[in-house]
Amino acid sequence: EYRLRDSLGYPLHLINIRGLARRLTLSNLILPLLIVGALVKSYTLLKRLKPDIIVGTGGYVCWPILKAAEFRKIPTVLQEQNSFPGITTRQMAANAARVYLGFEKAAEYLPQATRVMVTGNPVRDRVLGGNREKALQEFKLDPDKKTILILGGSQALPADVQILWQTGKRDYTDVTAAAGDKVTHGSLFPFSERMDLVYAAADIAIARAGALTIAELVACGVPSILIPLPSAAGDHQRKNALEMSSKGVSVIIEESDLQLDDPLTRALRIIYTDEYKQMRQATMKVKQDREAAVDIIARDIKELVTHANIKGEGGARTA
Repeated sequence: EYRLRDSLGYPLHLINIRGLARRLTLSNLILPLLIVGALVKSYTLLKRLKPDIIVGTGGYVCWPILKAAEFRKIPTVLQEQNSFPGITTRQMAANAARVYLGFEKAAEYLPQATRVMVTGNPVRDRVLGGNREKALQEFKLDPDKKTILILGGSQALPADVQILWQTGKRDYTDVTAAAGDKVTHGSLFPFSERMDLVYAAADIAIARAGALTIAELVACGVPSILIPLPSAAGDHQRKNALEMSSKGVSVIIEESDLQLDDPLTRALRIIYTDEYKQMRQATMKVKQDREAAVDIIARDIKELVTHANIKGEGGARTA
C-alpha cells in the first residue's frame, strides 16, 4: 500500500506496528510501547474519520484499528484469507458483525457464536480474462506444447515441456545464474504486471500454498501442484493446500519430500494423463460455482450498514 500510495486513489494513513516474534528477541521488549502508540493513533484517526464500519483483513497491522473500533463502538467485519485463521482474526471474530472466510475449514477455529460467511477470497480483476493466444505470443511459447507455470522456487528443468517461471525480483539473478542455458523452452522473468497473460498461458502451476495465489489459480482455471511453506504461521499453507486437494484441484508435495518427488517431474507425469483432465474439470467446477468474493463481501457490508441497524459514528452514509 505504501509503495502504491500515489496510485491508490484514496487517502492512506500509516500506523507504526510490528508482529510478535515467535522467539525471545529485543524487538519484543519494545512491542508494548508500539501497541500503545498504535492504539492511540488508531483511536484518534477513527474519531476524526468517523467511519460507519471497519473492514479488517487479518494480520497484526489490523489489530490496533479493530481494537480501537471496539473502544469507540464502531462495528467491524473481518475477511480471513487462510484455512487457519491468524491470531488477529481469532481474537476479534466474536465481536465482529461478520467474518468472511476464504476457506470453509477456518470456521472450525473460531468461537462458536461467530457470524461467518464462506465467500472465497477476492481476486484482482486484472488477473482474469487473459487471452491464451496473446499470452503464448507475449512469452514466445510454443502453442503445441504444454506449459508449466512456476511461481517462485528453484527446480531442475526438463527438456520436453516449456516453462513459464516467475522467480520474484529478489531471486531472479540467482535463479538465472543457476539455470544457465537450461531455460531453452520457455520464459524466465522476475515479475509481470500482466498476470492475466501468465495464468492464461499455463496448463498447470507449481506454487506455494498462499491463500491469494490459490484463489487466483482457481479463478483462472489453472490446476496446481502446491508446496506448502513449512514455516508459515499455524502451518496455514498446508491447511490451505489440503482443502484444495480435497476438492481435486491440487496435488500436494511436502517440502521435506522434494528430493523424492520433484514437482516438475510430477507435473510432467500428470499433464498427459486422465488425472490432469480430472483436475482441470474440478478446477473449472470450483471456478463456475463460486461467485466473485469481492461482490459477495461488498454487497453484504452494504446490507449490514443500511438494513441491519449497524450504524457507526458516520451515521450509515455508505458501505
